[in-house]
Amino acid sequence: MLLMFAALVPLLGAIYAFRETDARRLHRVTAASVILSALLASAAALLRVEDVTLLELGETLSLRFGIDGLSLFFILLASLIWCLVQFHAFGYMPHEGREGQFFGFYQLTYGTLILLAAARNAVTLYMCFEFMTLASMPLVLHNGSENSRAAAFKYLGYSTFGALLALMGFLLLAAAGNPLEFVPGGVKLVGNPKTILAAAFLTVFGFGAKAGLVPLQMWLTEAHPVAPSPASAVLSGLITKGGVIAILRSVFWLFGADLLSGTWVQTTIQVLSIVTVFTGSMLALGEKVLKKRLAYSTVSNVSYVLFGLFSFTAVGFAGAMLQLVAHAMAKDALFLCAGNIIMQTHHTRVGELKGIGKRMPVTMLCFTLASLSLIGIPPLGGFTAKWYLAVGALSAGSTINVVGVGMLMLSALLTAFYLLPIVADAFFPGRDFEAGEPCEAPLTMRVPIVVFAVLTALVGMFPTQLLNFFTALAGGLL
Repeated sequence: MLLMFAALVPLLGAIYAFRETDARRLHRVTAASVILSALLASAAALLRVEDVTLLELGETLSLRFGIDGLSLFFILLASLIWCLVQFHAFGYMPHEGREGQFFGFYQLTYGTLILLAAARNAVTLYMCFEFMTLASMPLVLHNGSENSRAAAFKYLGYSTFGALLALMGFLLLAAAGNPLEFVPGGVKLVGNPKTILAAAFLTVFGFGAKAGLVPLQMWLTEAHPVAPSPASAVLSGLITKGGVIAILRSVFWLFGADLLSGTWVQTTIQVLSIVTVFTGSMLALGEKVLKKRLAYSTVSNVSYVLFGLFSFTAVGFAGAMLQLVAHAMAKDALFLCAGNIIMQTHHTRVGELKGIGKRMPVTMLCFTLASLSLIGIPPLGGFTAKWYLAVGALSAGSTINVVGVGMLMLSALLTAFYLLPIVADAFFPGRDFEAGEPCEAPLTMRVPIVVFAVLTALVGMFPTQLLNFFTALAGGLL
């Protein structure tokens, strides 16, 4: 039950947070809750605890959890990010207010991510996916303004619609008498091949709503600008990856790569991912609001992962997973940097950031490093991930993969066009520009962004262990 305790601790921490009014006690208890949960979840993942059935709902339905390679990876990643962002939030959330509400739902969301990663069948995955949406939606709704309400309900609507599409796919399989338990490499499905492919597309496309796949990506660019910056960081760095994890489970543990390879489902998802990469990059290029520009960037960069996964090659799989890690580190750094800027200067638009590098040097140096990683400048994480993505896609040999590699290169160029001008204006505003007094963020808000920036570099410079892990994981699936 170690895994269950790891998910229970955030629930207890959330109940406490909703009731606590003293900020210092709230910070101490919620920090202890997240750290304890992270330790328990990491221990469960590293020890590969046995599967546990939490609830039987008849002969064919059960809520079952367990740990495998994918669970291990995502739980460790989520635990690291959640702890770092929480400490940043201790400095940022007094600026936003309603701290108890924020930290309560923040902890609930972490608990659902642990359970999502450990889901061992389609029913459990679907329920955890829906709970993740319900727990994280109040993070978007936090300030209660008209814009935040609209964004939160758009997030809820898109995510629920996508989940219902995925549920329809699972129901099509179950109606044909197929088991919905996850098996590495996929289940031996029975039934009409056309129906099975339709079920696969509905499932992937539905879960793709959370990952920002066109045309279900609009919630991202509405939710990020209105959510507190720590919430934006985890929405971009992890919640979107929750959609990727659901797609991974469905494709490689239920349908199987062999069944989908060479079909219209593979082609359609790759085309949609390429279109999403281009759309996100182009919209980011013209966006003037900083956090919204970063949100469009997320739309583009998460689809790199889907493109690599659907190349159905071991190298492409490893590159996609490395991109998932590199993007999570870089985008968390960027959104937390944006939070530092907003709290210290109240500037929210790109045009207002001239000279900000002279006033907030640590924040903007971290912003620069994360931006260079997203662009794909060696030896940072984004470059290494894109390299393996491209190698994997080209080794697959199809025209669509070649087109996809070309789009990755174009997207990298567009990313440079919408991120580097911010950096240039921040540090080189002009000879006669008066930057103003230094206004660097407090230490609790600087340490997490420095850690994320350093990790962004380390992922690119020392990727061997991660790549070996992902390649071994792919070996049991492809």
